[in-house]
Amino acid sequence: MAEPVRTPPRLGDGEVAARIARVDELLEKVEHAPGPTAHAAVDAVRALTEVYGEALARVLDHADHALTGHLAADELLGHLLVLHGIHPEPPARRAARAVERLRPVLQERGGDVELIDVDERAARIRLKTPGCGSGCGSASAGVEEAVREAVLTAAPELTAVEPVPEAAAGAFVPLEALTRRPDQRQGVS
Repeated sequence: MAEPVRTPPRLGDGEVAARIARVDELLEKVEHAPGPTAHAAVDAVRALTEVYGEALARVLDHADHALTGHLAADELLGHLLVLHGIHPEPPARRAARAVERLRPVLQERGGDVELIDVDERAARIRLKTPGCGSGCGSASAGVEEAVREAVLTAAPELTAVEPVPEAAAGAFVPLEALTRRPDQRQGVS
């Protein structure tokens, strides 16, 4: 009788975040260390990252559309797909999804956020904070920072999230006022 296959214990999201922080800390130390050994270590990490990226791309080559969507939706895998330039969704779509996830929370508090457009560098948003119109100091800055973080997390290829001011409401001018001559008075021909 065959023994059951044992899978190694999985890391929770908190543990993954802690490991990523530790890797960043260690890489920073190695990058700033003098000497050929430090440079060789950084080169080894780069080469290993490239090989893992190729392996991940090959997984995507074999995955159907549904599986690709599930892989891309996973936060950790999504970041890896972006890191290797193989994420199946464009940055604009990921930025839009991040904004749409925030909208209900902001609307519940009397605010709103709208993604205006995305180019290869930046996402532009229109932000309305509760009771502040298009912005009022620190309350607006905190909401803007939360939106910025959400968008850049979803689409780290972007380098900026830029607020776009709300357009001023146009004044209503009745058609009659436009067609009447200045010297004509109402009721007088």
